Amino acid sequence: MMATLQQAVQVLETLYPLRYAESWDHPGLIVGDLEDEVRSIVFAADPTMTVIDEAIASGADLIVCHHPLFFRAVHEVSTQGFRGQIVSKLYRNHCALWVGHTNADASYRGVAQAAADAFGLLDQRPLIPIDDPTAEHAVGEGRVGHLAEPMALEDFAALVARELPATRYGVQVSGPLNMPVQRIAVLPGSGDSMFGDVNALGVDVYVTSDLRHHPATDEMQQALYEAKMREHGVPLGNGGALDSPAVSPCLINTPHSAIESMWFRYALEDVPAAIEQATGDKVVARWNDMRTDPWDLVIN
Repeated sequence: MMATLQQAVQVLETLYPLRYAESWDHPGLIVGDLEDEVRSIVFAADPTMTVIDEAIASGADLIVCHHPLFFRAVHEVSTQGFRGQIVSKLYRNHCALWVGHTNADASYRGVAQAAADAFGLLDQRPLIPIDDPTAEHAVGEGRVGHLAEPMALEDFAALVARELPATRYGVQVSGPLNMPVQRIAVLPGSGDSMFGDVNALGVDVYVTSDLRHHPATDEMQQALYEAKMREHGVPLGNGGALDSPAVSPCLINTPHSAIESMWFRYALEDVPAAIEQATGDKVVARWNDMRTDPWDLVIN
């Protein structure tokens, strides 16, 4: 007997507990028969039709995605729509779909930690901690840490770009490119709603995704204004003039799926190992890293 889907789900939800999910989020097992066997797992950022078809054709028994198939409540899953077609294909081929979304963001060796580790952050702590007395490691949304040595903003941005899976988007940077940076906040996914929390940390750089024009412009204009005031020794409402006139925070805007897909570098190791430890059975796992962003062409 091979490991069952029920056993695989138990492993996944031990590694990436569902209780870590945001209140609006509904990760976990989306499609699947708990009695089916699991021999082959495919990891992918998005459950698009192309990803599903490729996984089924390869003989996968379980697809683990970061982004949900259903972001909002639905009232039908007929094959009149693409979601119903995906559900039908999965059931017909005994292929399950499990989603690790905001619960995987916050977990140990999850989405946020994987990105922060790849960017070289030391002494990490969650940006927004989750109080879990049962956790052996600090867990929570995002990560804050520091680089081993300061480097120019432009050089750090180049490091981020090298570590990200390739996309057509590129990486956008806002701030003085030659400014030395060392204190870093990372929040994979859409991050401009967290500017208030990030500003309170006094970091040099905020790495996130999906920065909208107006919030990002306002954030950078305020950072430039405060840096100018500090340069002239003008007290500010956040506690007075500081020693450094550096702009804080500079912004690095990354492709959404790319930064979140970095999690699979850990999941490829952690999930099969945990299934084997729990069941004694080995599974084959691979990462389908095809580009699933919605844009096919960027013209600069």
